[in-house]
Amino acid sequence: MEALLRHITACRNARLPGARQAFSLGGIAMGWIMPALAARLRAIPHIRGHPAGLDLVAPASLPEIAAMLAAEGWFKWRDEAFDVRATPDGAVLARIDRGALPLFGFGAEGVHVNGLVRRAGGLFLWVARRAMNRPLDPGKLDHLVAGGVPAGFTPWQTLIKEAAEEAGIPEAMARSARPVAVIAYAMERPEGLRRDRLHCFDLFLPEDFMPRAADGEAEGFALWPVEAVLDAVAAGEGFKFNVNLVLIDLFLRHGLIAPESASGRQLREALAARAPC
Repeated sequence: MEALLRHITACRNARLPGARQAFSLGGIAMGWIMPALAARLRAIPHIRGHPAGLDLVAPASLPEIAAMLAAEGWFKWRDEAFDVRATPDGAVLARIDRGALPLFGFGAEGVHVNGLVRRAGGLFLWVARRAMNRPLDPGKLDHLVAGGVPAGFTPWQTLIKEAAEEAGIPEAMARSARPVAVIAYAMERPEGLRRDRLHCFDLFLPEDFMPRAADGEAEGFALWPVEAVLDAVAAGEGFKFNVNLVLIDLFLRHGLIAPESASGRQLREALAARAPC
């Protein structure tokens, strides 16, 4: 149990505010920024200081500010816009390049899909190997389908899009996915503060289905017995950091870890714990 719990603890390592200052959009608290970035932003028009941090009084200027910061080397431009909301179901206050989300400590939404196959020998999971040119965690093991929710998309629309792009899964097949959990965490990473909500799905696939890396984000796929996946998660850091959380939820729901045991209850409570705001 401790071997699994450490993955949850690692993804919940943020302590807010810590050294960070609050960053608001039009007076609405949105993110957390480090002092060096705060000092740079104070020189920008439309940004006002307040006792707890900074406020961008003209949220529509956020994309322009992000582009300037990328040009100055504050973050790596990803060329993919994400919506910025105060709450998951709230109105879109601004849009920003995906690469800048951790820099500002904005919340983000993601989709993770357990690609499952039932065989006579038990339950199997499709495991992807991330391409070595991926900007985050190259070469790590990953879900069959996973990705951030881009601007203008819902989690469900993202699932359909990513299933086709990442694994060549037809829309009709992807639509049989079942929502199973939402997992949140706040994590300090080299790229900044990640405050993510993962929308988790189970997708049972035909035995004869073979995924293909349509967009090149995966080097390849392998079908693993779920018991081997559990062993790998417990043994080390082979999987991308947040994939471990979704897999622990899978192990609990499918009985690889007895959910009513002391270990199962502790893991479930850790997964369900509220992430820092």
